[in-house]
Amino acid sequence: MRQFLLIVSLLPWFAAGPAVALEAPQGPVLLTVTGHIAHTNAGDEAHFDREMLLALPQRVTITHTPWHDETVTFSGPLGRALLDAVGAEGEMLRIRALNDYAASVPVQDLMEHDVILAMFMNGEPLRVRDQGPLFVIYPFDEHPDLLSEGVMARSVWQVNRIDVRLD
Repeated sequence: MRQFLLIVSLLPWFAAGPAVALEAPQGPVLLTVTGHIAHTNAGDEAHFDREMLLALPQRVTITHTPWHDETVTFSGPLGRALLDAVGAEGEMLRIRALNDYAASVPVQDLMEHDVILAMFMNGEPLRVRDQGPLFVIYPFDEHPDLLSEGVMARSVWQVNRIDVRLD
């Protein structure tokens, strides 16, 4: 009887499953995700190195931007794939750059559009001096309505942190 009670008392834990942890980064951390996330690998944060970001579902976006003279080919992980990887449970992202510039980005943007965290521009890795290591890129040519001042302000470059928020 005691064993039966023990098993029954543990059923809710097994049904919910243990928290899923991300693999630990093997290289330098390019991105830290904090806030309302379910999957972590460094305390209550999720750290990603280059290889971990490249392992996420990728997308190529060919688009004009206000910051480049010609059409540019960007590639990198889909924003929604990153949110899935960390088990994000929020409505708003606070995306921060190396220089502490920050923008609030609705999670809905990443769900409705193929927003990427560009790691490459025209096939070359983005360096810090080239707006890297990560650059939030919207598919402007596919959705010209995205070329607004508000959305352009969300296109943070030199991204190193994302905080998932409820509001």
